[in-house]
Amino acid sequence: MGADRFSTAARLKAIGQEAQARVYRAAARRPVRRSRLTGRAALLALVLCALVVALAYPMRQYVSQRSDIADQRRQAQEAQKKVEQLRQEKARWQDPDYVRAQAREHLHYVMPGETGYQVAGGPPAAGDPAAEHRATSEAAAHRPWYDNLWNGVDRADASAASRPH
Repeated sequence: MGADRFSTAARLKAIGQEAQARVYRAAARRPVRRSRLTGRAALLALVLCALVVALAYPMRQYVSQRSDIADQRRQAQEAQKKVEQLRQEKARWQDPDYVRAQAREHLHYVMPGETGYQVAGGPPAAGDPAAEHRATSEAAAHRPWYDNLWNGVDRADASAASRPH
């Protein structure tokens, strides 16, 4: 039995050595693979990362300033348009016919020799504050006093709420 063991152990040792020799021969036939990341490549990657980090903030500032410049140019163009509109309006007000038409429309002026008429009880003219006030006063005269009191409180409360604090 001892001889069987020795021979089995010897056989296993021989098989292991043969397998090891095959592995070494196969490894010797394969070309040696070098690491793809060399020291120079690592240094280059590090320098590129440092450049990206160093340039990120200035680039952000540059883009932000370009955006601000574009906004300022747009505002300047809008202001120029507004100036042109005001110049045209000023030129219209220099015309006596335009001034006369505006006085007739907004102030209800009547030229000498004309007869002015005002319709009583008709609908108030749009945007005429006097007519709106008259209509409100006439409606208030027909309501009980306590309704007028509460309406006044509500109006005061609404005007106080609409004002910025």
